[in-house]
Amino acid sequence: MAAQDLHEQDGEAMTAARTVPAPAAGSAQPAVRRLIVYTLLFALVVVTAIGLSGLLGRVLGAGTVLVAGDVAGLARSLAFTLIGGPMAAVLWWFVWRRLDDAVERSSAGWGLYLTGMYAVSLITSATGLLSALAALIGGERLGWQLALSNGLVWAGVLAWHRWMWHHPRKSPSLIPDVPTVVGAVFGLIIGVGGTVTALANLLDTAIQGFTASASIGNPWWRFVLQSLAWGAGGAAIWWWHWIHDGGRRLKTDFADVALVVVGILGTVLLTVGGSGTALLVLLRLAFDRTDPVSEILEPLGAAIAAGAVGSLVWAYHRIVSTGRSETTRQSAKLVTSGVGLVAAASGIGIVVNSVLSIAATPLAGDGIRTLLLGGISALAVGGPLWWLTWKPWVPPEPTELGRRGRRVYLIAVFGLSAVVAVITLLVIGYRVFEFLLDDVSGGSLVDRIRAPLGLLVATGLAAGYHFAVWRHDRSLTAAAAPRKRTVRKVILVASGDPEPLVRAAAEVTGASVVVWRKAEARKAEARTPDAGTSEALTPDAGTSGAAEATPGDLPERLAQALEGVAADRVLVVTGPGSRIEVIPLGSD
Repeated sequence: MAAQDLHEQDGEAMTAARTVPAPAAGSAQPAVRRLIVYTLLFALVVVTAIGLSGLLGRVLGAGTVLVAGDVAGLARSLAFTLIGGPMAAVLWWFVWRRLDDAVERSSAGWGLYLTGMYAVSLITSATGLLSALAALIGGERLGWQLALSNGLVWAGVLAWHRWMWHHPRKSPSLIPDVPTVVGAVFGLIIGVGGTVTALANLLDTAIQGFTASASIGNPWWRFVLQSLAWGAGGAAIWWWHWIHDGGRRLKTDFADVALVVVGILGTVLLTVGGSGTALLVLLRLAFDRTDPVSEILEPLGAAIAAGAVGSLVWAYHRIVSTGRSETTRQSAKLVTSGVGLVAAASGIGIVVNSVLSIAATPLAGDGIRTLLLGGISALAVGGPLWWLTWKPWVPPEPTELGRRGRRVYLIAVFGLSAVVAVITLLVIGYRVFEFLLDDVSGGSLVDRIRAPLGLLVATGLAAGYHFAVWRHDRSLTAAAAPRKRTVRKVILVASGDPEPLVRAAAEVTGASVVVWRKAEARKAEARTPDAGTSEALTPDAGTSGAAEATPGDLPERLAQALEGVAADRVLVVTGPGSRIEVIPLGSD
């Protein structure tokens, strides 16, 4: 009997062991496990790639003294490859087998790992390959082998992770489109940078030839071709992700943010900076010839290149943004307006600063004149941009007033401008008291306060204008906001023309109004109404009301009587004369 009891207890224990529930899907254990596994896999893949690129670089650079004598580098590459490589392969196989589960594919760890490794491999491989190409164009004999090996190995890592990213059964379910946006942004940045650099060098060469100040050294076309290689590589990466992978059709929040920040804000900054610098050079050529012409023209090539390329890329992304959501379009408008505002405010501050300096010291140096021209150029570029983008003469649409982006923009500009204005005001006060209390003369008072005073004028104007716009928007929003419904239904008993009373009741309560007319009483009773009698009520069926006219102030008195009344239904009885009776009723 005891043996039987022991056998039953063992059976119950085995059953309990078999029915232990698995960890809940929302528990922390799977998340911690994924965090450790994917972090370790990321590190092992990076280590293996570094080791392979080092070994491949030695193969490509065999025979050079630098490669042959680097024993420590060889040992590191062998350790990274022969130890890190197998560990990465085993761990990847473990991860890959578990991805048949939909829960694993939809985890944040898998999506973040692929996104991070794709971005790292794309940036590293593109940088290595393009650096090797530029080195070959430049005629460099050393260094290109290591860059090429690094680019080739990381290109293999990129192809491997791209295959996993597009796998039909094991691709990530979470953030699957982020690598496309990252690749398009990276390609756009290096493509624009390479194109601007190539065009700037080409224009600098032309300007130097025009001024007969060409320098002796490497052929001018070599550096242009190197920059073009970077530009073409970036354009290819951008095209592959933006056009081939469909990045231009993405409507996710991350894609919209990248479009606004890089495609709009970045290119507007590039355009404004280049255009302002080019205008400054032209103004200096016309009014400030103190420096040699070659020094004045030195930044002109880069400025023209930045302004031209930036404006083209900006125009393209501006067209793309028109097909996005209203929030994205408004964000593009606000960041463009913000750049123009900053440039215009900076120009105003610089102009005030330089004008005060010239007024205080009529024989001011040439640096003040250059400063004045710089402020004029910034104001001339930023002012029209802000004016044409913000359009202060056009009243905002009702739908735009209620959007969060406009309110945040106005509050941010007002707040930042107010903070800077307060700080500059404190600085001005400090300089004034320092001037009054200092026994040793250290310059005039105007020289001490002209810089912060110019900044105070610019920020004060910006803060005052945007605060006024914010107040105006609030008043328009309050006026356009519908009244809160306090009454569901108003039953109006009236004689004469009920339309003014209907409008007044609907405006105050926001409820539907049903009109009941008083039945026509006897003329004698109408002349001398008996207080003890009641009048019959009939629904309005198109019959004409009594001859009694509605007093002119009756709608206003009705509005006052209904103000603050809250009920499901309200019975309103008007008459005789100017009498109004409001009776709150319960629900049906």
